[in-house]
This record gives sequence, structure tokens and C-alpha cells, in this order.
Amino acid sequence: MFATHGGAGVIERDNLSEEQDAAIRAALSHALGTGSAVLAEGGTSIDAVEATIRELEDDPHFNAGRGAVFTYEGNIEHDASIMDGATRAAGAVTGTTTVRHPVSLARRVMENSPHVFLRGLGAEQFATEQGVARVENSWFETDFRRRALEEMRAREAEGQSAYDVDLKYGTVGAVALDTHGNVAAATSTGGLTGKRWGRIGDSPIIGAGTYADNRGCAVSATGAGEYFIRVGVAHEICAQIRMAAQEVSVSDPAAIPSDADIQQIANGVINEMAALGGSGGVIVTTPWGHTVYSFDTVADSSTKELRSP
Repeated sequence: MFATHGGAGVIERDNLSEEQDAAIRAALSHALGTGSAVLAEGGTSIDAVEATIRELEDDPHFNAGRGAVFTYEGNIEHDASIMDGATRAAGAVTGTTTVRHPVSLARRVMENSPHVFLRGLGAEQFATEQGVARVENSWFETDFRRRALEEMRAREAEGQSAYDVDLKYGTVGAVALDTHGNVAAATSTGGLTGKRWGRIGDSPIIGAGTYADNRGCAVSATGAGEYFIRVGVAHEICAQIRMAAQEVSVSDPAAIPSDADIQQIANGVINEMAALGGSGGVIVTTPWGHTVYSFDTVADSSTKELRSP
């Protein structure tokens, strides 16, 4: 089982040509095929999610890697995280500026360091020591994201809110279940257009934007990060599914949670986050083969999730 997303939020049709819409859908479909192929060949769930995110990080249509948004100062910074449900090992990085594939650096943190979360210059130093691919910060730039920053600054100059609450689309994520029964999740983003003061959203935070546990599920989130952090969305969904699975097994050892159970849990946590004022969504896969998504944004957005059977 495999699912991937390209963010949550509303892309107004006036701002998205038919060609762009087709390109985004094609990119997601191709990334879905990449992850699914890894699994079909007997690869691990952690390999599948990393391979998929790497592909999307190289695609300028998404707010991750190349194509990520600009900070207020006009730079590009990346956040990413990855987690293995078999061991609950995890790795994350924030504020990297020259790492071509932040998700791969996050995996190196998980596998080759005693830590879980590295930031900024320290993460860059670790990247150098690990020999991961590096590029100039300008390599990540796109005209589309540059215009978004200029428009945000123009709104600010006119006294309007400059906070990028309505431009949540573009973060990428993936969840997978492999033939060994292990789940994994990964998420990568550039954050918010015009973010300031070293702002960090939910994407690199284990338990908020990414979580995986074979006893429950794998989750990748996207949306208004501050609210996902406050609710601990990814972990909350996983914990509730784990509890539901325990309750089912007590009454019937051969039974597993139903699709409706999993969907209800995901919807409930997203609704809790939305009640605080946030918006966004998640993709979820379980060790029992369920794959669901829950978004409180427009369902037919061009960057909605895609999943394999």
C-alpha cells in the first residue's frame, strides 16, 4: 500500500493553467508509481517514501526542494522528516539551504547519527560529513515563488495581512506499507511564503507532521503547521488507531479495525485541528492495509493525495 500527497489548500483556477494542472497531476502520478515500484520489487516502506519524496523535491511544481517558497529575507529554507514504523526510528532537519534532497538528509540523521532533529548550520555540517548532494540556494528558485513573495510584500505594504495562511499547497508527503508489514512516513516542505524569525512548521516535527508506528499507522500531514503542532496531529491519529486496534483484538483476536474506523479517527483529529482555526489534511496507511485521507480543504484540489491499491 502506498499514498502520496502534494499539499492541501485551494489553488484558484485563475492562478492555475490547464497545463500546470496537468503537470502537477502527472508529477504526483509518476511519484506514486516510483514508490509503488519500490514496494512491488520487495523494497522497504522507508525506501519507498524516500524515493518518492526525492522525486517530488526535484519537481518545481511543489513547495519542497526545487520550487520551495521564499523566506521574508528572500532565501529558501527546507524542512523534512522521515520515520520507520518498525522501530520508531526517526530523523528530521530544518532550515537547510543547500541540501538538494532534505528527506535523504533526514534519513541520514535517523540512521547515521545519535540524534533525531538537526537544524540550520549544524544540519548543513552533517550533510557535508555525510556526502549528500548539495546545490547553490539559487538552484531552488522559481519565478512563481518569487512572485508570491513580491505579492505578499505588496499586501503588507498596503496594511493587509502578510501571513501566508491561504497558500498551504505544495508540501509533499508519502506513507507506505511494505510486504514485511512495516509502515513508514516522510514529509518535506519549504514552509510558508515570507516566513520570518526562523519559523518552523509541522513538517519536520515528529508527531505533528510525520509519524509511523507498526502498532497503529503511518501519517504525513500538510496544512497550517502551527495548528498541527498544537494538536500533535500525526501522533494523535496513530495513537487513536493503536487504541482502536487493541479494543478490537480484545473482543476478537482475529479482527482488525474497519475502514470506517480508520476514516472516523482521521476525520475526528482533523476536525479537532480545524476547530482551533487550522486547515489542512493527512494521508494515512495502516499495517492492516487501510489507506485513507482526511482534508478539510477543497477535495478536488489539483494537489490532493494519490494512492496505490
